[in-house]
Amino acid sequence: MSNSTTVNQLSYRHRKRPVVAICMDGTSWDYYEAAKDKMPHLQRFIREGESGTVHSVVPSFTNPNNMAIATGVTPDVNGICGNFYYDKALDEEVMMNDPKYMTADTIFAKFAEAGKKVAVVTTKDKLRKMLSKDLANGICFSAEFSASAGIEENGIDNVFELMGKPNPGIYDPNISVYCVEAGAKLLEKEYFDLIYLTTTDFVQHKYAPNDAVAIAFMANMDQWFGELDRLGAIVGITADHGMSAKTRPDGSPKVQFVETILKNAGIGSRVILPITDPYVVHHGALGSYGTIYLEEADITGAKEILSALDGIELVLSNAEAAQSFNLPAEKIGELVVLSDETTVIGRSEDWHDLEKVKTGLRSHGGLHESEVPMIFNKKLNAEYSSKLATSTARNFHIYDFLFNGTID
Repeated sequence: MSNSTTVNQLSYRHRKRPVVAICMDGTSWDYYEAAKDKMPHLQRFIREGESGTVHSVVPSFTNPNNMAIATGVTPDVNGICGNFYYDKALDEEVMMNDPKYMTADTIFAKFAEAGKKVAVVTTKDKLRKMLSKDLANGICFSAEFSASAGIEENGIDNVFELMGKPNPGIYDPNISVYCVEAGAKLLEKEYFDLIYLTTTDFVQHKYAPNDAVAIAFMANMDQWFGELDRLGAIVGITADHGMSAKTRPDGSPKVQFVETILKNAGIGSRVILPITDPYVVHHGALGSYGTIYLEEADITGAKEILSALDGIELVLSNAEAAQSFNLPAEKIGELVVLSDETTVIGRSEDWHDLEKVKTGLRSHGGLHESEVPMIFNKKLNAEYSSKLATSTARNFHIYDFLFNGTID
């Protein structure tokens, strides 16, 4: 029997301990720093294991980064470049949450195919179908809909019995805690070779790092980090993206409604905001990355107009964006626009439900939210330690680090 499994041209050596990767949605280093006195287990990981800063996929959104972690490769290889995109063939704006959009295997499916025990728990159900692509012999369920999990669809039933309690609501901070707790409860019950746990960023969207709610949330997460470590797992923690305040001095959202701006300049366009998903309370579909579909004759003029806007940091052509960020060119528009650390991109004022984000908007999507932590409870060998120290690693390399780089 082989002592490794190859997925998308990278070999992952098999380990004798459980390997657990945790994606802490929207969690940049400042959250851990603010809560460090309440996170003894994470502080021990940093002290006794290894940690550093890595870069996420851009756009720094949930779907592209989770699927990069799940496959170990960039969006131009795995096919997922946003939460939402415009399907030209269908002439529809659609959620990119279906496995049919994926063009690469997941690490989970290939490990299960090799006879390894695999469990995936996602907080948001929107990720579940893609994370479970071709996962015929593993567990994959969402905390959001754990009550309806069944053997045929999820590889597990009666999650209530496992957890001893019902799942919290999707806008309850404890639903992310429930997700990581579920990973620990599964591992306590039986051995798994590979576990993936991915949370939701409601807390990070609504609360700054030094807010009492955020600190309490981090303290609760830390309990289960420690439990996974106690159960003997090799643990790696990263994030899909960070989070920034996107506000004016009075606390109102700082938005550039680019579709309206172009329309007022006589340019028709379709603006796609790939942050768009069902969880509008988080962000109101306002993020720092947008892609714009235009007639060929309007591209140059639109680029000039957008580049001159306050808060717009980068306007790239389709080819420039695809090359710079390893994106599938056929799934992005003629232009890609990124805003700065304090600005978000909108379509038109009436397209968004601004009531839910009228004060204190925190969001992500651009370059400023692409630096995220990577933390291990074990030391790394010299090769991987150097990669982490020199910031050449990416968040989607976490399973490479866990299987090939950690010393145990």
